[in-house]
Amino acid sequence: MGAPSHSTALYEQVADKVEKLIRAGTIRAGDRIPSVRRACAQHGVSLTTAVQAYLTLENRGLIEARPKSGFFVRSQFRDAVLEPPTSQPRHSATAVGVGSLQSRIFDAARMPDVVPLGAAYPGAEHLPVAKLSRIMASVARSAGARGISYDMPPGSEVLRRQIAKRSLDRGLNLSPDEILTTCGGTEALAICLRAVTKCGDVVAVESPTYFGVLQQIEELGLKAVEIPMHPRDGMNLDALERALKSRRIAACLAVPNFNNPLGSLMPDANKQRLVEILARRDVPLIEDDINGGLHHSGNRPRAAQSYDKDGRVMLCGSFSKTLAPGYRVGWVVPGRYYEKVKALKLASTLATGSLPQLAIAEFMANGGYDHHLRSLRRNFAAQIRQMSDAVVEAFPAEIKLTRPSGGFVLWVELPQSVSALKLHERALAEKISIAPGPMFSATQSFQNFIRLNCGHSWSPEIERAVGILGGLVKKRR
Repeated sequence: MGAPSHSTALYEQVADKVEKLIRAGTIRAGDRIPSVRRACAQHGVSLTTAVQAYLTLENRGLIEARPKSGFFVRSQFRDAVLEPPTSQPRHSATAVGVGSLQSRIFDAARMPDVVPLGAAYPGAEHLPVAKLSRIMASVARSAGARGISYDMPPGSEVLRRQIAKRSLDRGLNLSPDEILTTCGGTEALAICLRAVTKCGDVVAVESPTYFGVLQQIEELGLKAVEIPMHPRDGMNLDALERALKSRRIAACLAVPNFNNPLGSLMPDANKQRLVEILARRDVPLIEDDINGGLHHSGNRPRAAQSYDKDGRVMLCGSFSKTLAPGYRVGWVVPGRYYEKVKALKLASTLATGSLPQLAIAEFMANGGYDHHLRSLRRNFAAQIRQMSDAVVEAFPAEIKLTRPSGGFVLWVELPQSVSALKLHERALAEKISIAPGPMFSATQSFQNFIRLNCGHSWSPEIERAVGILGGLVKKRR
């Protein structure tokens, strides 16, 4: 690009200069460009001219504005990459066996020298560690004996009140008496499954789905029938109806808001239809909404339970992905199954830790929880973009990527010739952890897929790890 003509508008001259830097790689995809005010000083132009220049760069598809964050260089590669197609799982009900592989993923997560792209948990740098620690200490002093006593089900009233206050965001209007606290979201899902199934029953699950769900099904001696998933819209409800007609299904377990590993978001009309389909056949829905507050844009999506008219939907949530994974505090709104779930909670873990519940309740009331969530959502959205850009740049051209609209994981389809399980082993040898696709299927499908955790701040170590992964994939094509 030559020197600007004197007939070229001043804002276009500024835009051309910035474009030249982008094209030369001086400013890379995902980088933040100078603020509008700084651009004024750099180029010696007015605020109006700088704004017009940035709008011109947006129109050229070179930069994008991110709310409350500024302008960033847009990937020129990601938009050209295809999404994975709707999954096509087997129609048969299947016994599940994923426990050993899950154990290896979490073992790798404990190794300090391994780049943590496998287990899906947020980096501590995104969590209010210092503030929560101060609150915990203060609560411990003020709670006295209450802080070391059993907090029997339904659990901490002050925490249940905070959860109920925010239920309007989900399209609900809960009272604290409808909520039970649990030891994380895992226990919430487990006791819900136990409440509505018996050994040998069949549970409808998404395909792919979070491997922790499959492990619970395995441990309870249940079988899974996998339902196809669209990468953006979630569960194929026509396929679910066909499955319900062909066999007895004891329960359906779904993640309408930001499935793990797809990041898909079920449209509200589909959520309503899902609830109605299951209600007609008296099949309970266990709704995992653990990622529902991690939307990348817009408002918090509604819960499917908001369309429930007779208590068949059991809504599960947790603070593990948003606030404090190690506190192990979750909750459930079990509807008509309340008494059964309460009894199972007593039988399984008796009570949830008192101090963690009180500390979270205090943080929600006075610690800036909503501000923290806004920051967390911005960070995760940016890290998804950075990971996507890096994967596209490092991996073979024929890969496919999801476009998550929430959460912090990325689902990658590799060339057919690449084994995700072998890639997992080779990556570990390079001190990199990934989650291989077969973990997310009862039938060990998705042999050439991987899930990448984007919950940690972008760093040279992560960038290097993605480059190594891309090289390993290219060698195995």
